[in-house]
Amino acid sequence: MEQTCPYPTARERLMPVRIRHLAEASLRQCYNRDMETITGPVLVVEDEPRMQRLLASQLSQNGWEVLVVGTEREALEAMTPQESDRTPCLILLDIGLPDGDGLQVCRRVREWSNVPIILVTAADTPQLKVTALELGADDYLTKPFHTGELIARIRAVLRRANAPATESAPAAPTFIEVDDLRVDLSQRTVHRGETAVTLTKLEFDLLREFVTHLDRVLTYSHLLRAVWGAGSGYEDIRVVHVHVSHLRRKLEPDVTGPRHLLTLPGVGYRFRTSAS
Repeated sequence: MEQTCPYPTARERLMPVRIRHLAEASLRQCYNRDMETITGPVLVVEDEPRMQRLLASQLSQNGWEVLVVGTEREALEAMTPQESDRTPCLILLDIGLPDGDGLQVCRRVREWSNVPIILVTAADTPQLKVTALELGADDYLTKPFHTGELIARIRAVLRRANAPATESAPAAPTFIEVDDLRVDLSQRTVHRGETAVTLTKLEFDLLREFVTHLDRVLTYSHLLRAVWGAGSGYEDIRVVHVHVSHLRRKLEPDVTGPRHLLTLPGVGYRFRTSAS
């Protein structure tokens, strides 16, 4: 049964902004038992006390350890290795913060970490969603939301983040080369010529899907199933557009006339082996 946030008790009013909720060992696993075990807490970045308590309660009841902070500064401190003994496995990030902007936190975290990020906001505009995804968010949730949907989205994001690297293409070769592009599937590294290309996990998963299906048309629905997962609930192809656009900027010398990563309007994409 989904819970609503109770009115704070006298004791709760004295709770600090930064709190930890440890789930008991008997609680159920946070995702399918055949997945790898996730270590580290879920970092909740939320300044509203009642929402803090609701999220911490719901997440801990579903088997996660939870770390709650209320400001941009505290969020960045929690993500900085020397300031935190355990790196969060996921960030649930409110966009509106008293000392800054959740979008800025997302951008700064993406400078050094691929930790999954779910952005939460009361604003439901297509442009804001696109901006969030362009900055590296893995998902986007609009308030008000059902806690059941939140838990399902967290599980889906964590499944993708912890999926084995060879899950979608177990028989693929270790190395794939297309012109000056070299992709190491086992090490999850990419080079264009002698230059290393830094990709997020989603970007690499997309590239792996393309290079293991060279010269084949991959539809939007195929990419959503293969990269985001069949049970993820993703249906909006704009998510695919945004991440393919990021990937193209990193791989193609000229994004206005791409040699390899081609768009088939209304259908999907094709990774072409020859530009001739």
